Amino acid sequence: MKALSVLALVLVIIGALNWGLVGLFGFNVVTWIFGISRAGLAISKIIYILVGFAGLYGVLMLTRLVTNKDDICVPGHLPGAAHQA
Repeated sequence: MKALSVLALVLVIIGALNWGLVGLFGFNVVTWIFGISRAGLAISKIIYILVGFAGLYGVLMLTRLVTNKDDICVPGHLPGAAHQA
Protein backbone atom coordinates (compact mmCIF):
# COMPACT_ATOMS: atom_id res chain seq x y z
CA MET A 1 0.00 0.00 0.00
CA LYS A 2 2.87 2.38 0.64
CA ALA A 3 3.97 2.11 -3.00
CA LEU A 4 0.42 2.87 -4.16
CA SER A 5 0.24 5.89 -1.86
CA VAL A 6 3.57 7.22 -3.12
CA LEU A 7 2.59 6.63 -6.76
CA ALA A 8 -0.72 8.40 -6.22
CA LEU A 9 1.02 11.35 -4.58
CA VAL A 10 3.53 11.61 -7.44
CA LEU A 11 0.72 11.58 -10.02
CA VAL A 12 -1.21 14.24 -8.10
CA ILE A 13 1.92 16.42 -7.94
CA ILE A 14 2.55 15.97 -11.68
CA GLY A 15 -1.08 16.87 -12.41
CA ALA A 16 -0.98 19.91 -10.15
CA LEU A 17 2.26 21.19 -11.68
CA ASN A 18 0.89 20.64 -15.18
CA TRP A 19 -2.30 22.57 -14.39
CA GLY A 20 -0.24 25.31 -12.78
CA LEU A 21 1.77 25.67 -15.98
CA VAL A 22 -1.41 25.62 -18.07
CA GLY A 23 -2.95 28.33 -15.90
CA LEU A 24 0.12 30.55 -15.72
CA PHE A 25 1.64 30.16 -19.17
CA GLY A 26 -0.80 28.16 -21.30
CA PHE A 27 1.84 25.41 -21.49
CA ASN A 28 0.68 21.79 -21.21
CA VAL A 29 3.63 19.53 -20.35
CA VAL A 30 1.75 16.32 -21.16
CA THR A 31 0.83 17.52 -24.65
CA TRP A 32 4.37 18.83 -25.13
CA ILE A 33 5.87 15.45 -24.24
CA PHE A 34 3.45 13.22 -26.16
CA GLY A 35 2.38 15.54 -28.97
CA ILE A 36 -0.94 15.99 -30.69
CA SER A 37 -0.85 12.91 -32.89
CA ARG A 38 -3.58 10.32 -32.47
CA ALA A 39 -1.24 8.12 -30.36
CA GLY A 40 -0.03 11.12 -28.36
CA LEU A 41 -3.58 12.19 -27.57
CA ALA A 42 -4.46 8.63 -26.51
CA ILE A 43 -1.45 8.50 -24.17
CA SER A 44 -2.33 11.94 -22.80
CA LYS A 45 -5.87 10.77 -22.11
CA ILE A 46 -4.56 7.73 -20.21
CA ILE A 47 -2.28 9.97 -18.16
CA TYR A 48 -5.15 12.31 -17.30
CA ILE A 49 -7.29 9.33 -16.25
CA LEU A 50 -4.47 8.02 -14.03
CA VAL A 51 -4.04 11.46 -12.47
CA GLY A 52 -7.79 11.58 -11.85
CA PHE A 53 -7.72 8.18 -10.13
CA ALA A 54 -4.74 9.36 -8.09
CA GLY A 55 -6.76 12.39 -7.03
CA LEU A 56 -9.62 10.15 -5.90
CA TYR A 57 -7.16 8.00 -3.98
CA GLY A 58 -5.79 11.21 -2.46
CA VAL A 59 -9.27 12.06 -1.20
CA LEU A 60 -9.41 8.64 0.46
CA MET A 61 -5.96 9.19 2.01
CA LEU A 62 -7.08 12.59 3.29
CA THR A 63 -10.24 11.23 4.87
CA ARG A 64 -8.22 8.51 6.60
CA LEU A 65 -5.77 11.11 7.87
CA VAL A 66 -8.52 13.43 9.10
CA THR A 67 -10.29 10.59 10.89
CA ASN A 68 -6.89 9.47 12.24
CA LYS A 69 -7.37 5.90 11.05
CA ASP A 70 -4.01 5.66 9.32
CA ASP A 71 -0.76 7.36 8.59
CA ILE A 72 -0.94 8.67 5.00
CA CYS A 73 1.98 6.69 3.58
CA VAL A 74 1.84 3.63 5.80
CA PRO A 75 -1.73 2.35 6.16
CA GLY A 76 -2.20 0.56 9.44
CA HIS A 77 0.52 2.55 11.17
CA LEU A 78 -0.82 4.71 13.92
CA PRO A 79 1.31 7.45 15.48
CA GLY A 80 3.07 6.14 18.58
CA ALA A 81 2.38 2.49 17.69
CA ALA A 82 6.08 1.78 17.24
CA HIS A 83 6.71 2.58 20.90
CA GLN A 84 4.12 0.13 22.16
CA ALA A 85 5.19 -3.41 22.99
